[in-house]
Amino acid sequence: MDFTAQPKPATALCGVVSADGKIAYPPGVKEITDKITTDEMIKRLKMVVKTFMDMDQDSEDEKQQYLPLALHLASEFFLRNPNKDVRLLVACCLADIFRIYAPEAPYTSHDKLKDIFLFITRQLKGLEDTKSPQFNRYFYLLENLAWVKSYNICFELEDCNEIFIQLFRTLFSVINNSHNKKVQMHMLDLMSSIIMEGDGVTQELLDSILINLIPAHKNLNKQSFDLAKVLLKRTVQTIEACIANFFNQVLVLGRSSVSDLSEHVFDLIQELFAIDPHLLLSVMPQLEFKLKSNDGEERLAVVRLLAKLFGSKDSDLATQNRPLWQCFLGRFNDIHVPVRLESVKFASHCLMNHPDLAKDLTEYLKVRSHDPEEAIRHDVIVTIITAAKRDLALVNDQLLGFVRERTLDKRWRVRKEAMMGLAQLYKKYCLHGEAGKEAAEKVSWIKDKLLHIYYQNSIDDKLLVEKIFAQYLVPHNLETEERMKCLYYLYASLDPNAVKALNEMWKCQNMLRSHVRELLDLHKQPTANCSAMFGKLMTIAKNLPDPGKAQDFVKKFNQVLGDDEKLRSQLELLISPTCSCKQADVCVREIARKLANPKQPTNPFLEMVKFLLERIAPVHIDSEAISALVKLMNKSIEGTADDEEEGVSPDTAIRSGLELLKVLSFTHPTSFHSAETYESLLQCLRMEDDKVAEAAIQIFRNTGHKIETDLPQIRSTLIPILHQKAKRGTPHQAKQAVHCIHAIFTNKEVQLAQIFEPLSRSLNADVPEQLITPLVSLGHISMLAPDQFASPMKSVVANFIVKDLLMNDRSTGEKNGKLWSPDEEVSPEVLAKVQAIKLLVRWLLGMKNNQSKSANSTLRLLSAMLVSEGDLTEQKRIRTYIGTIYLINIECLRQIFAQKLHKALVKLLLPLEYMAIFALCAKDPVKERRAHARQCLLKNISIRREYIKQNPMATEKLLSLLPEYVVPYMIHLLAHDPDFTRSQDVDQLRDIKECLWFMLEVLMTKNENNSHAFMKKMAENIKLTKDAQSPDESKMNEKLYTVCDVALCVINSKSALCNADSPKDPVLPMKFFTQPEKDFCNDKSYISEETRVLLLTGKPKPAGVLGAVNKPLSATGRKPYVRSTGAETGSNINVNSELNPSTGNRSRQFFSPLVFVTITHYLLVVGFFLFFVFNFYLFMIVTQREGEREADTQAEGETGSMHREPDVGFNPGSPKITPWAKGRHQTAAPPRDPQLVLF
Repeated sequence: MDFTAQPKPATALCGVVSADGKIAYPPGVKEITDKITTDEMIKRLKMVVKTFMDMDQDSEDEKQQYLPLALHLASEFFLRNPNKDVRLLVACCLADIFRIYAPEAPYTSHDKLKDIFLFITRQLKGLEDTKSPQFNRYFYLLENLAWVKSYNICFELEDCNEIFIQLFRTLFSVINNSHNKKVQMHMLDLMSSIIMEGDGVTQELLDSILINLIPAHKNLNKQSFDLAKVLLKRTVQTIEACIANFFNQVLVLGRSSVSDLSEHVFDLIQELFAIDPHLLLSVMPQLEFKLKSNDGEERLAVVRLLAKLFGSKDSDLATQNRPLWQCFLGRFNDIHVPVRLESVKFASHCLMNHPDLAKDLTEYLKVRSHDPEEAIRHDVIVTIITAAKRDLALVNDQLLGFVRERTLDKRWRVRKEAMMGLAQLYKKYCLHGEAGKEAAEKVSWIKDKLLHIYYQNSIDDKLLVEKIFAQYLVPHNLETEERMKCLYYLYASLDPNAVKALNEMWKCQNMLRSHVRELLDLHKQPTANCSAMFGKLMTIAKNLPDPGKAQDFVKKFNQVLGDDEKLRSQLELLISPTCSCKQADVCVREIARKLANPKQPTNPFLEMVKFLLERIAPVHIDSEAISALVKLMNKSIEGTADDEEEGVSPDTAIRSGLELLKVLSFTHPTSFHSAETYESLLQCLRMEDDKVAEAAIQIFRNTGHKIETDLPQIRSTLIPILHQKAKRGTPHQAKQAVHCIHAIFTNKEVQLAQIFEPLSRSLNADVPEQLITPLVSLGHISMLAPDQFASPMKSVVANFIVKDLLMNDRSTGEKNGKLWSPDEEVSPEVLAKVQAIKLLVRWLLGMKNNQSKSANSTLRLLSAMLVSEGDLTEQKRIRTYIGTIYLINIECLRQIFAQKLHKALVKLLLPLEYMAIFALCAKDPVKERRAHARQCLLKNISIRREYIKQNPMATEKLLSLLPEYVVPYMIHLLAHDPDFTRSQDVDQLRDIKECLWFMLEVLMTKNENNSHAFMKKMAENIKLTKDAQSPDESKMNEKLYTVCDVALCVINSKSALCNADSPKDPVLPMKFFTQPEKDFCNDKSYISEETRVLLLTGKPKPAGVLGAVNKPLSATGRKPYVRSTGAETGSNINVNSELNPSTGNRSRQFFSPLVFVTITHYLLVVGFFLFFVFNFYLFMIVTQREGEREADTQAEGETGSMHREPDVGFNPGSPKITPWAKGRHQTAAPPRDPQLVLF
């Protein structure tokens, strides 16, 4: 607006004049009116400014002289002048006027004062441009106002708040990074004087300060934030009450309209707390109130705020305000998921910045580590691992234990985070040793725990363990010597279960390499074998993540291999036994490069191929690595290694090193073929440690196939040592020496003869302690070379083993009251006889394809030993020892038998009928063994079902593969159980029912292809047949039908789906059941209704495996089967034991002797190969007279009902499946013997 064009009254221009009617101007300054030009006005005003600038408050005459001029300069003409230079000069004059005339301003009108200060405030905007020629004048204006505190005059005005708000906004808007500290200081002086000397701070004025703390404004102008921050610190005592009132209005009273900043209260509280906690002394109790709000989003906002306040580095809020801290901790258990999640995220910063609060957080993190929400459990792990990576001292063992527990979480994302976090901690503190030995010791358990996870069934878990091993436990990118040193001492420090897991990992990788090698061999064939190739592709896909999707990718990869010969050659090199680690790395990168698609950033196909390549690539072991391992072991033998510094004793390092080499000799035999390696192994053979020598022989056996042709010097040195070990070494060394000679030498017949002849001539039963090693050697020689030593071995067996050793007792055995005794407590004669029996078995195994009559006679001898409990002479002197080895009421034998049975079944080496034996495990009195047997059963069933799915040709052999076909074998076995003597005895029927349910529960977990109806149909069809082994014995058939009725009773009670139509008519094994007769209908019920009700709803005997371990089936109509506790059964002695007191103290057999004979002839005596012999013997046993069977049963089987433990608690070390709390992974703990789980 052009003010000069407007007519002005004279008084407006002249202001207040002197007595003579004129305004007094400084010397040399002419009158300033609107008649002059702007430039001339500026020139005259500058002189006026100079005059006022030089005046001080004591110049009374000048003050009176220039009072009209002061009033003139406050006229509208100057205050509204369009020229900014004019306005600036006038503002400087007015500022000096306030300074000169203080404390009484020459302006008495409130409106005039308001106009003047608003005018001056507007001029302060010129401070923004520090490069302006007039900036010094603007700075002078600011300095003058701050020094004199001119704005304090406005306190007398009614609407002074408008002036102050305008001033504050102006100063906050113009401050920038080009201003020096003096500018900021004068601004602070000016604003702080207004705050501290006024009667209070209005909400609008407070808003003008606080708005600069909001993150959006803070990011736009950092200097205004700093200015507000310093201003608040300086005025904390005055402004704290105003701030408290603001937050009280918004937080407590909910009056958000009091300020435009109401929606930013939590941001403001955070910034104010960071500036000075004293600003919020009255606000914190209000936050405790908001933490208990019914609005989840509001609680979330408060939690986010307090998380920042408590977690900030220099904050002592938790110690200064304990009630608020405890209230905040309560939000870890908030019902609102985002609130719990935010609380967990806060814990990481708190642990890092306030280690003293870890104790308070531990219990809450423990609860949240079991949270039902996956994201919360995941963040608990991230919180703990993040703090631990910053400093291991920040987290206690309990917090690390939470992460350890989450490695078994039911969700893959949580398990992966826990495993990777632990792996990173191990690498940082154990491998790199960043925090010293104490920290390394604190996390030394991680390596074992991570390897234990390889026991899980999930392929994702296995692959992640392999990745962790290659990147964190033994980083593959290390130099060979460093990498092997890491592996050497890692293997020596692992616990037994972790060692087995690591061995299994190498075994699985080697097996996958073999599958890929076989696939490449199929590509080399002139004509494609589609079925064989398809089966191989399915096998490979099962070893990759998400086997369903992996099948398609593997097929695509196979097609690429068929089209690209160069790719095939790269893959062949990768899986070649001679491939080095460096070559493997190059091959992997080259194959990945060929399969990469630049146009496709995310390539699932390439990722899947990388998974396959990482599993089969030899990234750790090659010839150079084996040589480095051998050198490390040599240093341990010489005593120059760093064993003690690594926390391993030299003996442990040597023994573990050889065990490591022995395992690697199976998976990487070619890498051992060097004179240097074999020289070191020969040195181990000469050591006094029997285990070391035994392992060295095994390594020679596995890797020495080319020694005879390539290393004659090693051969000439090795042969005498092997002969010596076979003749005078330990039994284990003798066994390995014989097998080593047979495996690596072409003239093995000559070598074995040189051992056999002197040993056979030197056998002397009068010195039994010198018989054990010769018997072991002779037994293995007869098994490996049966044709060569058939005649002399027959003579040794007949004349020495049987007549001289087994039939004669040279010492008197003493009973020690133990069920099982270690070898050290057994006499040499008994040990010799045990080895003699093993020799007979090995001799039989060697003759498995020989039609000699010696086999039958030897079988009869072994059977007689079982029946007589090892006492062939009936003198009852060695029964305590030989008998206890084979009697099935011994815990060790049960475990061994279960292992052998499981191992053969899981490899499909035994027919399906042998799986029925697992039903008898329900009688085992030890809960852990029952649970273990169930695990084995689950494994076997899952493998068979998977095999049927993966092999289309298997549908033709369902009778021998389909798990449901075990039902007729199980029914037949239980019908022939010698413990089952009376078909109407409730206790015996209860045992039959428990055995049936032990098997049926696993089979009925899923109703695949209407399997419930199929099993019911099988049981019904059996009732239409007769026992093929005793078709004319009515009592035997009645027991068979009774077992069928019990099975039908169980199936009907547990499944409502069994009444549907069977998908197909089941086929019954002809060996056990006759063909159904025409017009034969067996609708009779062989168990009474009362018995049926008692079996289903009565008080059965307790058994942990059916109660605590097994999950109840959830199909509609199933009734839970509840076992009674030991107290409910009252006694573990049944009616029969009461009638026969003399047998009351004898325990019930797990299997009766006769049933055990039929089983152990195959597994424990003859082996897995004599099917025809076993079946012959089975027919012979089951056709014995019923009276003899009942007599033996009465004496050894029915003396008392088996005592079962109540289903309370569980053993954490046992491999049974126990439901976790919410959020926990329902999985098996590392098994007591991993060999039973991993195959």
